[in-house]
Parts: sequence; C-alpha cells; structure tokens
Amino acid sequence: MEKEGSKQETNPRIPSAVFVDDVDKFMEKTENSSVEDVLKRLDEQHSKYKFFEYNLITKRKRLQSQLPDLENTLEMIQTMKAHKGQQLKTDFLLSDDVYAKAHIQGTDNVYLWLGANVMLEYNLDDATELISRNIQLATDNMGQVDDDLDFLRDQFTTTEVNMARVYNWDVKRRQAAKAKQ
Repeated sequence: MEKEGSKQETNPRIPSAVFVDDVDKFMEKTENSSVEDVLKRLDEQHSKYKFFEYNLITKRKRLQSQLPDLENTLEMIQTMKAHKGQQLKTDFLLSDDVYAKAHIQGTDNVYLWLGANVMLEYNLDDATELISRNIQLATDNMGQVDDDLDFLRDQFTTTEVNMARVYNWDVKRRQAAKAKQ
C-alpha cells in the first residue's frame, strides 16, 4: 500500500491509490468537506479499478486464445519447411471439428491471415520470423497484463481499506457527538 507522500511501486498504466494513514488529517483537507463526498470519491475510484480489471481480463482471455493459434501456425510453417519440395499429406480444418484430407505441394510460400480480412503471401523464412515475433509479443503482453492485474489487486485493497477507515472514523465521530449530548 502506498502512503501519502511516499514513492512506492507505481504503474504507468494504472493510477495508484493513496493509503490514508491519518484519517483525522485527511478529513481536514479542504477537498474533503463531507464524509459522503469522500466515500463517493473512493467508490468512484473503486469502480474505475473494476473497469480496468474487466478490460485486463478481457485482454488476457484474447491473448490466451491467440497464443495456441500462433504456435500451431508456427508449427505448420516449420513442418512445411522440413518437407520443402515434397508433397505433404495433412488434415485441413474446415470449421470446428470438421476436417478434410489435403495434399499440399511443396512450396516456398505461405499465406497468412493478418486480421481485418487481410491475407498476405510470405516466404517460409519471413513467415517464421513474423509468427515468432507475434508469439513473443503476445507472451510479453500476457506478462504485462498479469503484472497489471497484480498491481490492481493492491489498489483494490488500498481503496477498500480507505473506505472502511473513513466510514469507521465517521461512526466514531458521530458516537462521540451523541455521547456529549
């Protein structure tokens, strides 16, 4: 948890939650005129973190589904390179769980889907390089998403603790005011 005024681990993609160490001092600040406003701001911050989390989980699922496809593509390109000049017999995927037998003539080129209904022809070496680079990029992105999710969990905890501390501070303040009456 990050304390006010300290410089601990930060994330350039996600704003850090500041831990409220001294609630009395925190509530004396001019921007914290009422407990309701402070709790509302903290709740909005918590909602923003939930939004970040949703986007990161979605990105992680997309990357997890891309990696096997990229690895299968690389494996097929390497198989084609190994059988260069020879006819290759394989099962060709037509749709989910539907395959057809295929005879592929030995070739030096392969067509790759790049997305957005775009397909380009590459020689086998360039295709290997492109797919390898894409696998590395997807793996790096997966690591970054996992790091962001870990950082986000800390921000959730800090925000929730702050909400509880401010709420409990308000309860104690109200109880003290009642006791004086």
